[in-house]
Amino acid sequence: MLRSIKNFEGFAVRATDGTIGHVTDCYIDDKTWAVRYLIVNTGSWLSSRKVLISPIAVDHPDWTERVLPVSLTKEQVKNSPDIDTDKPVSRQHERQYLGYYGYPYYWAGDGLWGAGAYPGMMLMGLGDGGSESAYRHAQAQDARAEAKDEESARGDPRLRSCNALMKYHVEASDGGMGHVQGLLLDDDTWAIRYLVVDTSNWWLGHQVLIAPRWIRGINWLDATVSVTLTQQAVKDAPLYDSAVPFSRDQEMALYQHHSRTGYWAEEVNFENPQFKARERRPSL
Repeated sequence: MLRSIKNFEGFAVRATDGTIGHVTDCYIDDKTWAVRYLIVNTGSWLSSRKVLISPIAVDHPDWTERVLPVSLTKEQVKNSPDIDTDKPVSRQHERQYLGYYGYPYYWAGDGLWGAGAYPGMMLMGLGDGGSESAYRHAQAQDARAEAKDEESARGDPRLRSCNALMKYHVEASDGGMGHVQGLLLDDDTWAIRYLVVDTSNWWLGHQVLIAPRWIRGINWLDATVSVTLTQQAVKDAPLYDSAVPFSRDQEMALYQHHSRTGYWAEEVNFENPQFKARERRPSL
């Protein structure tokens, strides 16, 4: 189901033995547009220290009580590597974090999460009760991913704050469109599916959706998002109403309008029911 990323703000994060803190922000990677970590303020428990929680650890959210259960203990979180969330998180920091919790590298594979589409798939077959061959395969993938990182001369990939993206200016191929007002998250895969753009003075009173794959580039210094669409193409697209859940039929109509292939067609290649951590639900 698609949900506004703002819905997660203030959610209580509950470990197996008590509450860790509350969600204040999240990190997305600027290549796949997946949420890689939630930033959690621990409050008085750990003197307001901020910690990272991976979607790999998240169980079924309780939307009524606004709680995110995680398969971690408070002691594990307390002893996790310190990371300055006010600075860019490097791949080196990620290796330390993932290594501490025993998680495979999410970038080791062709899927959104390793070789698959869902974060919970990364732990299937590993640890207690898992097959030795699956564990060795994951280790080999991690080793190849680490070697590839070391060979790359492009520097560390950056993780971006979701909150920082708010208010970024959005430019169509032929002029300004407005600014980023929100993000729509697929709560199964933890992928950002759309930027919600407030068209402000260009088209007063309207919101439009832009899929990350329609972005031509982002200037992080100038806080500007450039898209491949024209202003008219955006105006002629099916309307978006943030007060109504965005359905798969509406998504299909939007993609068809822009003559693009839907992301859901590609996900079929990575889906295997025996590896899903939880049942996938249709978008409502």
